[in-house]
Amino acid sequence: MSPRDLLVGSFRAALGAADPLAIVPPHLPPPPRGRTVVVGAGKAAAAMAVAVESAWPAEAPLEGLVITRYGHGLPSRRIEVIEAGHPVPDAAGESAARNILARAQSLTANDLLLVLVSGGGSSLLSLPAEGISMADLKAVTRDLLASGAPIQDMNTIRKHLSAIQGGRLALASQARVLALVISDVTGDDPTHIASGPCSPDPTTYQDAIDILERFGVTPPAAIAMRLASGARGEIPETPKPGDAGFARTEARVIATAHQSLMAAAAFVQQRGIAPLVLGDSVTGEAREIAKPYAALARQIRAHHHPLRPPVALISGGEATVTLRGNGRGGRCSEFLLSLAIELQGMGEVWSLAADTDGIDGAESNAGALLGPDSLARAAAKGLDAKKLLAANDAYGFFDSLDDLVVTGPTRTNVNDFRIIVIR
Repeated sequence: MSPRDLLVGSFRAALGAADPLAIVPPHLPPPPRGRTVVVGAGKAAAAMAVAVESAWPAEAPLEGLVITRYGHGLPSRRIEVIEAGHPVPDAAGESAARNILARAQSLTANDLLLVLVSGGGSSLLSLPAEGISMADLKAVTRDLLASGAPIQDMNTIRKHLSAIQGGRLALASQARVLALVISDVTGDDPTHIASGPCSPDPTTYQDAIDILERFGVTPPAAIAMRLASGARGEIPETPKPGDAGFARTEARVIATAHQSLMAAAAFVQQRGIAPLVLGDSVTGEAREIAKPYAALARQIRAHHHPLRPPVALISGGEATVTLRGNGRGGRCSEFLLSLAIELQGMGEVWSLAADTDGIDGAESNAGALLGPDSLARAAAKGLDAKKLLAANDAYGFFDSLDDLVVTGPTRTNVNDFRIIVIR
């Protein structure tokens, strides 16, 4: 098997472990005495809805509405699929979120509210709180995305600007609530996934204010006023852990980055390569994360320690990119470009980094591939890797080499996937 086929095969194994069509049906409960309403949001929402439809008894009532990113929809029969804006929210998402909240409020104790939650749901399930406009929400979202703020911090702010997130969706219903969650955040805490529509929120308005200040984001006036009012106790906080309203709610995580990394590890091990899983919670600046990975690859290649090659270094998590230039490229391709610079063409080392949702940043690729000859091939084309990295143009680097990984929408999302193979 060629290095390229090995890398791509490991990525596909990771995706398979988070395929909604396989993982959702085993977690479905028996139909209730009353109605079953399915709602949800995220990049996996359409595939999760189709999985529910395929496994739900034909004679049992089933209805609902889920929101997914533009281009991520699927044909459905009983559950309506709406496409909306991501990563910046839009009016389509706002309208659908309002519909979802109304459906939840219509249910009784005999009914079931089945909530399908996955990464991307924070922007897709956008229903601004009273006094906040969609324009305000868009503005602060764009600034936070450019600031390099971790997703948990972004979601702390979103929950305090929302009428449906931060546990509010679950508490709006009198029905039993079961949330099936595909995790795209480090730690797999449901409160951070899609801004926790069915989970209590331990954060505060003051936390949100502190985050904005820490990352130098000046919010629109209406948002600043709301957060300040909340910090003074003039408007209610988000529902907190211990709230009795959550007694009828269960948030169940059914897919994680760890499961996908272990599937990739099994794939390479079956092909005679020793896997070393470095964790599913790697965070930080993508270009900085690459440096210790390169150092470890050099150690293994030169000294056969801590393992003798062939070895595959596998990891997940969610890196960030602080925009300094005007180039194209997401966190996975930026990680790879930085890794290429650190390795300086070292022989017998190949790598793939890709986002499991099929979209690296705002581009059409999931990620990219790196080989021992990548820097030399780029130099022959007149490309300066360091200048492209400074301009945040990793996409341009790998596109010129025809080394982008393009999957299209995977309709799942368990965060970044990285593998470095040392032969």
